[in-house]
Amino acid sequence: MTAVMDATQSLAERAVLAGAVAENVPSPCVSVCRMDPQRTYCEGCLRSIDEIKVWRASSDLEKKAIWARIAERAAAHSPKVI
Repeated sequence: MTAVMDATQSLAERAVLAGAVAENVPSPCVSVCRMDPQRTYCEGCLRSIDEIKVWRASSDLEKKAIWARIAERAAAHSPKVI
């Protein structure tokens, strides 16, 4: 498994844990702050620029929604096992 796949898997696992937290939802930031070539998502946390901008002011419910989208993106980036 490559480092990118490991990071994506880890992010997906963290998304599940973040969804179970009632308050003080943790940030998905992993200090790999660079946008993908299409400038769609951060390569480290899979958030969009808009999601990164609003994170600090977001409620726990909104943060959980962002985590849910991150989980979807991580699943889309994960290799499919046949």
